[in-house]
Order: sequence, then structure tokens, then C-alpha cells
Amino acid sequence: MTTPGTRVRDARAAAARWVARHAAAAPNFAGAFLTGSTAWADPDAVLPPTSDVDVSVVVTDPVAPPKLGKIPWEGVLVEVTYMSWDRLASARDVLASCHLAGAFRAGDPGTLIADPTGRLARLRAAVAAGFADRRWVRLRCEDAERRITGGLARLDARRPFHDQVTAWLFPAGITTHVLLTAGLRNPTVRLRYPAVRELLRAYGRMDVYEELLGLLGCAHLTPERVAAHITTMTRAFDAAAAVARTPFPFSADITEAARPVAVDGSRDLVARGLHREAVFWIAATYARCLKILAADAPGENGHLGGFADLAADLGAGSPDDLRRRASEVSAYLPRLRAVAEEIIAANPAVHREIRDGS
Repeated sequence: MTTPGTRVRDARAAAARWVARHAAAAPNFAGAFLTGSTAWADPDAVLPPTSDVDVSVVVTDPVAPPKLGKIPWEGVLVEVTYMSWDRLASARDVLASCHLAGAFRAGDPGTLIADPTGRLARLRAAVAAGFADRRWVRLRCEDAERRITGGLARLDARRPFHDQVTAWLFPAGITTHVLLTAGLRNPTVRLRYPAVRELLRAYGRMDVYEELLGLLGCAHLTPERVAAHITTMTRAFDAAAAVARTPFPFSADITEAARPVAVDGSRDLVARGLHREAVFWIAATYARCLKILAADAPGENGHLGGFADLAADLGAGSPDDLRRRASEVSAYLPRLRAVAEEIIAANPAVHREIRDGS
């Protein structure tokens, strides 16, 4: 857990010291930069105890090493991901990526925490110049939409049920990223629903927000019901964290170090009256826990009932239900696209002129 009262600038500095101590001496090291909420935040703001500091370590290898995960360091929870230079091939590639562009959108020097060649600084300057141009905003929205359609295409009734839920859940959640991208906001992961709620309130489109919650199936849920799901998810989390051995891309999120984010972060949202906004990460975490348990403790079946109850509450309790829910997401895309265009048109920060970003 991040020490309460830690300011963003201090958390950034701690992450930079981790990079200097543990990454910078490697022969394949090419730099490091902040991503996620810490890259977007006011340096003087207080980092919530339920948040971590996301760091991308750039390497020269064509294929990056596996994600290192969440590391407690100097009172800060640092999450380290490796990235190949190939993903940062040009400013145009970054400008068109809904997930990469935000880390380079502004000239805040604190977001680049190691840049031995100066290449990251040059990339940041080019991306910052074009970030708010309408052409690039639209391309990033299209990138997010492709992630929705691509994700839904992977829904497969032959897979374990928790994998099927994941294949529907994440594309449904990316609907928020389309709109956050249109609004030049951070397409955050765990807090995507609180973030898009704030955006749509600012544009007077809370009707759309309720539609997004409807696509997720949680618009009707009560605080009490969500709290009950957190309780059963927490049991699965503790069981999975205790036995996890098989590496998965998300393994870093199901560890004792990650518990303040995955578990306490969800409880914090419910306590703040954002119980529906907590559902996405509760369901995502629960499904991941079941995947770990299936791999590393296949005899442990005591958590399946709680997950089945959660899926049923979301209207996704069977493979047939999941196919229907996926079709609803697909059918919503034209409306989602139209709302994104409304936001782009109404956003005074979006530039009408076009820059190359090269």
C-alpha cells in the first residue's frame, strides 16, 4: 500500500529511484516513463493509498520481458512493465494509440524518469504537439473501438466460464475508454467507470452513463449486493494469492502486495457511494482469481458459487447470456461513436487544425 499522504511528485521520485537502482544498469535498458494516473496527476496532489505508480521500462529487445508487477518500494507501490522500443517506433504510432499517447501528451518533465539517449524526450515533444488534434483524437477512439470488437471476437463457449466472462467484461468496459479518449481524459483501467462518470457529468450526458452501466449489467445493483460480492471475491483473492505459481499477464494483480489496490480499492469505492463503479474491477479480479486457482489449485472449487452469483447479477450467468450481452455491446457501438463525436466537437481543448506528429 502507498503510504497515506504521499504526494504524486514524491511517488514519482521514488519510482525513479527504483529504476535507477534496479533497471538502469541492464545492458538492454533504454529508458523509463510513467503511465496511468500518476502520469496524468497534478504533482502536488496526494496519491490515494489504494493507487500504485505505473512505470514502463523501455528495453532494446524486440520482445519485452514479462511484466514484473507490483513492488513495495519506499512507501510506494510501484508497478513495473517492460516495453520494447518497437512499440514506440514513431510519434504517429503513439499518437494513434489510446493507451500509449497519454503518457507523452504534455511537457511535464516528471513523467520521463530515465532517458539516457534523449529519444523519449523527442517523442514526448512530438506527441504533445499533436495530442489534442482532432485527427489523432479520432484515431485513438477508433483504436479503442477496435479493442472492443477484437475482444468480443474472442468469446468462446468452449473456454472455462471465467474466461468467457473475461472475454465479455473487458470489451464492455472499453466503451468507457472510447469516451474518455474523446474527452482527452486518462483511459484508466481500474477506475474507468468513476472517470467516465465525471466526464459525462461535465458534458450533461448522464443518460449515456446509465447506458454504459447497463451494458455492464450493474445499473440496478445495490451497495449491499456489491459489498457481498466483494466479500466472496476477497476470499477467492486470498486463496489465489496464496497458491499462485503459473505466470499470467495479470499475475502481479493477484498478490499480497496488490491487495490494497484490488480489494481495498473496491471497498473504498463502495464507501464513497460508487458501488456500481466498483463492479468492473471486482468481476475482473474474481475471474482472474479463478483462472489462477484452476491452474494451481484445481481441487479448490469453493469459490465458483460466488462467482456464478456475480455473473448472474450482471445478466451474464451462462454462455448464452454472455453471447447476448456481447451482442448488446456490439449493437451499442454506433451510438457510442456518435457520443464520442459529440464530445470531440464540444471539447474546446481539441484542436481543429492538423499536425503530422512526425
